[in-house]
Amino acid sequence: MIEVTSDRPESDVQLGMRNCNPPDIGFWALLQEDFVTHERDPFSQGFWALAVHRFGNWRMGLRSRLLRWPLSLLYKVLEKLVEWLAGISLKYTVHVGRRVRIWHHGGMVLGALSIGDDVHIRQNTTFGVKRRGDPRWLKPVIGDRCDIGAGAVIVGAIEVGAGSVVGANVVLACSVPANSVVLCAKPSIRQRCERQLNVVDEAVQP
Repeated sequence: MIEVTSDRPESDVQLGMRNCNPPDIGFWALLQEDFVTHERDPFSQGFWALAVHRFGNWRMGLRSRLLRWPLSLLYKVLEKLVEWLAGISLKYTVHVGRRVRIWHHGGMVLGALSIGDDVHIRQNTTFGVKRRGDPRWLKPVIGDRCDIGAGAVIVGAIEVGAGSVVGANVVLACSVPANSVVLCAKPSIRQRCERQLNVVDEAVQP
């Protein structure tokens, strides 16, 4: 599990200063792998978000600031286009592993510290800090092979262990061990009484 600290870590001091794409694969091969992961669909908004994210990191590998400046401007434009057109916010400063699949689009703010390999993420997902005013390094770490359901909210300096499943509409603010299943409480189902049914019938009659 990660250690919660109010002191600014060195990793945050260096945030965004270097290329944080997976080091064991080249940029173009990484894009091709992401394309295959998204079923070779050029219209997949999830692929767009990851492609822009990979590009944003790749440009940081250029030592010359003069060469990097126009690429940084292009990155900012593309990042905003993905936010506007796809509803997916994924900054290049988030460490993202390989074969990550963003299944859907809309209402997605993926502000984690890191997202591991082979993670699946669905629509209306939020990763971020727990409270307004918290420093940006107090964000979640999503382990390898996690499956995140629609509407999940994962916040704070927590770790979602590898292989875990976070169900739809779960609000998670504490760490969970590897291979966990986190679900919302079962809905309460009750039979409506005869009086309630009669009231509804009277209301819909012309």
